[in-house]
Amino acid sequence: MARSTGYALLAALAALVAVVSAAIGFGVGRGNPTTRVEAPVGRTSASAAPAGAGTWVGTWATAPAGGEPGTANGYAGMSIRNVVHSSVGGTSTRVTLSNAFGTQPLVITHTTIAVAAAGGGPAAMPGTMRALTFGGSGMVTIPAGGSAVSDSAQLAVPGATDLLVTTYSPTMSGPVTYHPQAREISYVASGEHTAQTIGTSFTGQSPYWRYVTAVDVFTTQAAGAVVTFGDSITDGATSTVGANHRWPDQLAARLTASVGGKMRMGVLNEGISGNRVLRDGATDGSALTNPSALNRLDRDVLARTGVKTVIVELGINDILRSDGRIDPDAITNGLRLIVSRAHEHGLRVVGGTLMPMQGHPRYSDRAEYVRQQVNAEIRAGEVYDGVIDFDRALRDPAHQLRLLPAYDSGDHLHPSDAGYLAMADAFALSVLKAGTVSTA
Repeated sequence: MARSTGYALLAALAALVAVVSAAIGFGVGRGNPTTRVEAPVGRTSASAAPAGAGTWVGTWATAPAGGEPGTANGYAGMSIRNVVHSSVGGTSTRVTLSNAFGTQPLVITHTTIAVAAAGGGPAAMPGTMRALTFGGSGMVTIPAGGSAVSDSAQLAVPGATDLLVTTYSPTMSGPVTYHPQAREISYVASGEHTAQTIGTSFTGQSPYWRYVTAVDVFTTQAAGAVVTFGDSITDGATSTVGANHRWPDQLAARLTASVGGKMRMGVLNEGISGNRVLRDGATDGSALTNPSALNRLDRDVLARTGVKTVIVELGINDILRSDGRIDPDAITNGLRLIVSRAHEHGLRVVGGTLMPMQGHPRYSDRAEYVRQQVNAEIRAGEVYDGVIDFDRALRDPAHQLRLLPAYDSGDHLHPSDAGYLAMADAFALSVLKAGTVSTA
């Protein structure tokens, strides 16, 4: 399909997505899909940043995927210590907390951030613990479906380092907004221990991130951030737990190691396992899970701090979860709509081809046909501003419908750690900054 024909369908596709979402009650968080997030509480604007050259940039982020099962009453009287990994450093920091999938106000009375003493552990480096405030208060009440951004706190945040974000809620509130495929161990303690440095009270372990969805830094190291917007492959679903071997992590390392650090940028991983371009996931009680890429674009991409470029890795679940029956034009036009909306915000959008999947239980000749058609449109430059050929980089030259064995995690769909590294190495870094996008 030619670009002009594809773009002529964008308005109709946008209307269709809105109608379907309204009819089945899907959206970002709860409520109308156009009501993305409540106004942040106590956000510190860039104009109130510390004096001197620098800018606010996202150093870490994750996409809230749903309400955690079995948490109708939340974690009252519990301290939750999330372990997250920075991509760029800075001199001050702020944190975003989310109640996107809650059904009642979430009261958090204590929130802290610290640099971890050792990678993956609950102990904080001495002298780095900082109490966070929201509009000058240590307590914040986040409405159901909403989020809150803390005031800035002076803390020297290193790049490529684990951070500890700890919250305490004294009252019952749920379901708990979470990201289930963290590929990182976080911690839980009974009682209020948010400022505890040694971490000995945090005896409970969890494979989830709860409440925290973003960490920003005020920095002179980076001029902006890249959002990686995708599904389980971007989420790093088969990467080694605690090793930060997802392909966005590997990309952050490449950017930092670029000549003189000139390409250093924050890298924000907004992948959700099972995510689709066009349709939301299933519902669990009253809490939506896995909003579609189109429905979460505002929340997970456009609202993030300092974003300059978006890398999209999406479409394979639209194929596999429809048993290949979906029209390839529906996928590519959905991707074009993402690009169009990003362009309205002046963002450059780079997209990846869909990788091989032969051998996966849901593989079929029809599914392969759809994948090839989508890839042909992407390679022809009919979808994105720039292209990353993940398919060519990871396929087996001798069996081009399959992943190279060294890059296959074993399920014939998700990469191994080596495969994720190959994804991060699959393109010239200059594609992330080439040219500008007009908002006219």
